[in-house]
Amino acid sequence: MSRSARGRVLLSVTGFNPHRWHELLSAEREVVLEPDRADDPSIDYAVVWKQRPGVLSKLPNLKAIFSIGAGVDHIFLDADVPDVPIVRVVAENLTQYMTEYVVWRVLDHQRQGAAYRAQQPRKVWHEPPQPPATEIAVGIMGLGQLGRAAARALLALGFRVNGWTRTPRPMGGVTGFHGGDGLGPFLAATDILVVLLPLTPATAGIVDYGLLRGLRRDNALGGAFLVNAGRGKLQKEADILRALDDGTLKEASLDVFEEEPLPPSSPLWTHPRVFVTPHAAATSDPVHLVPPMLRQMARFERGESLENVVDRDAGY
Repeated sequence: MSRSARGRVLLSVTGFNPHRWHELLSAEREVVLEPDRADDPSIDYAVVWKQRPGVLSKLPNLKAIFSIGAGVDHIFLDADVPDVPIVRVVAENLTQYMTEYVVWRVLDHQRQGAAYRAQQPRKVWHEPPQPPATEIAVGIMGLGQLGRAAARALLALGFRVNGWTRTPRPMGGVTGFHGGDGLGPFLAATDILVVLLPLTPATAGIVDYGLLRGLRRDNALGGAFLVNAGRGKLQKEADILRALDDGTLKEASLDVFEEEPLPPSSPLWTHPRVFVTPHAAATSDPVHLVPPMLRQMARFERGESLENVVDRDAGY
């Protein structure tokens, strides 16, 4: 089948240059950055990141929407998203990147990285207590593909791993908790909290002072730790700062923020016990993410079902 005979793709993104995405999608599909008109009948698929509001609403033959990022909350910022399947991107390299980030930050907290970095400029030769992984419980909020991959890697290193999900999601080796009733016991059994939840109306602002107060502080690390690589609006940054300053939290690693880029005025930049990365835990690399999208489009045109379709009621 020629490229022109296949479904046309609208690439609708804001916030970055889509040139590389356009180039790779164009290898198999005709790709446009804007519809010919609001009700353009030639558009079969949309590949989006924070698309312009309303751009999808009148496309009569739109069959599916593909998210450039692992999350899909950015799509629902548009109140006029049409009722067609929304496909989450799932790719091995995205999962690998996130697993590396989570393991890196957990190990850094466990092995006293912040203490060593503070000692070096002062030329202090001192070994702080370093408990083994077997004495540390990591709690992961969100056991989707990314959370489960991170859990497997942490289990292989010897950490005890807890998981919290909206509904039961059993996983071998992981102590599972779910729902509102399970959140308190999950936090009380967790030393290092890793947040990998999707952003939905139910999870917005969930990482607040009350949640952080529930973490176990009487542990081998001498306090509780936070790692958020999910979504910035899952957290309340004023509450995180309060928790750090009053000892509720010992340290935090934050890759995502309520406002991005993180404003220069934010005290998170200079807080001595906060590690900041610029939403870089799992970069959406088009070289790895475009091929699965193209395969899904081809599968759909052969009459096969789309994979990794978002549950609109759940929001992910």
